[in-house]
Amino acid sequence: MVSQISPLPICILLLSTLSLQVSSLLLQESFVQCLNMNSDRTYPFHTTVYTPNQPSFKTILDSLAMNLRCLAPSVPKPEFIFTPSQDSHVQASVICSKKLGIHLRVRSGGHDYEGLSYVSEIETPFIVIDLIKLRGINVDTKTNTAWVQSGATIGEVYYKIYEKSSILGYPAGLCTSLGVGGHITGGAYGTLMRKYGLGVDNVLDALIVDANGKILDRKAMGEELFWAIRGGGGGSFGVLLWWKIKLVPVPPTVTVFTVTKSLEQGATKILHRWQEVAPFVDENLFVRVIIQPATSVTNKTQRTITTSYNAVFLGEARTLLQVMKTSFPELGLTRKDCQETSWIKSVLYIAGFPNDTPPEILLKGKPTFKNFFKAKSDFVREPIPETGLEGLWQRLLIEDIPLMIWTPYGGKMSEFSESDSPFPHRNGTLYKIQYLSIWQEGEKDVAKHVDWIRKLYNYMTPYVTKFPREAYVNYRDLDLGINSKNSTSYIEASGWGYRYFKGNFDKLVKIKTRVDPENVFRHEQSIPPLPI
Repeated sequence: MVSQISPLPICILLLSTLSLQVSSLLLQESFVQCLNMNSDRTYPFHTTVYTPNQPSFKTILDSLAMNLRCLAPSVPKPEFIFTPSQDSHVQASVICSKKLGIHLRVRSGGHDYEGLSYVSEIETPFIVIDLIKLRGINVDTKTNTAWVQSGATIGEVYYKIYEKSSILGYPAGLCTSLGVGGHITGGAYGTLMRKYGLGVDNVLDALIVDANGKILDRKAMGEELFWAIRGGGGGSFGVLLWWKIKLVPVPPTVTVFTVTKSLEQGATKILHRWQEVAPFVDENLFVRVIIQPATSVTNKTQRTITTSYNAVFLGEARTLLQVMKTSFPELGLTRKDCQETSWIKSVLYIAGFPNDTPPEILLKGKPTFKNFFKAKSDFVREPIPETGLEGLWQRLLIEDIPLMIWTPYGGKMSEFSESDSPFPHRNGTLYKIQYLSIWQEGEKDVAKHVDWIRKLYNYMTPYVTKFPREAYVNYRDLDLGINSKNSTSYIEASGWGYRYFKGNFDKLVKIKTRVDPENVFRHEQSIPPLPI
């Protein structure tokens, strides 16, 4: 006798799916009605709200996401995406999400490593406010300042500065598709950091939508909140609309180079020497190191480690060669290695564009690096011994596509105290390490790569900062802390909070408690308010 499967569970499933669709539609309609009620004039908001049943939803969700791991089918998706085109629309969206009890996430660029601006693992339903249409940039060369809207990319900012002046720049990110809104909230570092500090060190004013839906400038928000948003991480205090940034002078000629050394060419000793030199060399010189496995030149059947010294010098090649001869002769830099160029061309060079790429590419604003990856970060205050480096090489060689980037500190960075901004990794820091494990689409054994990077991170424990072991907030890492998916508890949050902010964490919590006691702006690693 053949048994039959009852159709009842299928009916229940269909009804449940239909109920969810109706609920989603009602939520969307309620949101649009609320937006109209809280706007100065009627606006076709229905054309700016995208739901999962529309083909354009996936295009918009995917467009700015850099970590493809956060777009997997199993990862929670927003109920809908709202793309405001005016500041007042953002203001209304905060008011409406609060009124309707809808959890919101805000995305300006999508580079966040754990996708916290467009993924919520802690509650549903949630919506995404995508600032992609808010890309205004107003450069004033008379005052050497610019007002920049949050949805603009840092590459667009660089280009707009270049349009007005070839001898002005801004000390921010190396990756040109970074969204300005979130980038600056975490610190914003780049090739000019040793000369001028971070992006947050060169911010003069801001406009933010607070938890009550009010738009505040620096004067209205007060110095405490202005301090908090400059390095305290995104998604905790409000929605950043605009930054007023201070432009800095750059010379007409800058020099770039990339010199690669393998293990067979003495990479270990040279890198050990780099640790002693890079943070203390002329502040006009920025030399980072990109470390990865490659096929050995001497034996094609073996892998080796390559260390690529990727640099920008604010000056001419002849001056750079003198600096290197005095400070870092071990690298063996020659005039043939050096390429004299303009500051805007150095932006393209360090971002990995080919030499003949026109600056206009910066206006495209699309991520050039989209991959499946897991990342971690560390800060180093004492040089890692050669034996430690040799152990590191062994671990890199067993992973498929590992990558490490070492970024030098020192120079201007050493002139700031830990409490000048929430970004505490200042005086005494030699360099920052970024670890990446990258894998291909469709790869089944993802856990293998995540496990590898966690083991590598454990191996590095003796060589990096301690008590706390520091981490960079713009490289969000949900491995950190006791229970990283619960940001509502101070005890839980302190596990990662002290790593990102050190002693500044407690001040950030007090400010959060004052300006957003109901925790309207929250995610897995947002600053928690204290219980009322």
